[in-house]
Amino acid sequence: MEDVLAVYQRPYDPAYPVVCMDESSKQLLADLKTALPIKPGDIQRYDYEYIRQGVANLFLFFNPLENKRWIQVTQRRCRTDWALAMKTLADEIYPDAEKIIVVLDNLNTHSLQSFYETFPAQEARRLCERFEFHYTPKHGSWLNMAEIEFSVLFRQCLNCRIPSIEALTQETLAWYCQRNEKSNRIDWH
Repeated sequence: MEDVLAVYQRPYDPAYPVVCMDESSKQLLADLKTALPIKPGDIQRYDYEYIRQGVANLFLFFNPLENKRWIQVTQRRCRTDWALAMKTLADEIYPDAEKIIVVLDNLNTHSLQSFYETFPAQEARRLCERFEFHYTPKHGSWLNMAEIEFSVLFRQCLNCRIPSIEALTQETLAWYCQRNEKSNRIDWH
């Protein structure tokens, strides 16, 4: 716990960005019947039946010192998907950073081994050198600020039926762009 708290006390340094990372799943649901038209003063009414369209995974990255967040939607949550998301973080979001400091939980996919299972050895080694991982303790996921961002995301954006990965990607993109534009902060103690 002290290790994660020490990371959060580091001063802002664009060469060493601090990023909280977590993942979550979202069940994809389509309406079986079209919702009834809304009349002035009424709430929207829709049928309780739905069609299950599978499950999608969301990787959420949050930089608390810049108040910036990014979400990557994938079909699965496996080692390869995590390694590809981390490569995107390194090469597209923070290409100029010397080392990216990442706070994350102890999920079995969150390891350097995932890079070696996904990429050729030289590329895997390059990625390993780009990151410094700080793991939350067991039963201490509340230390990861990405958990708070997920809570806000699910309350503000994903509390409805979303039928496809494309729609989920559009919804999350709109949500995090608006949140980034407003520079929404987390008041974390």
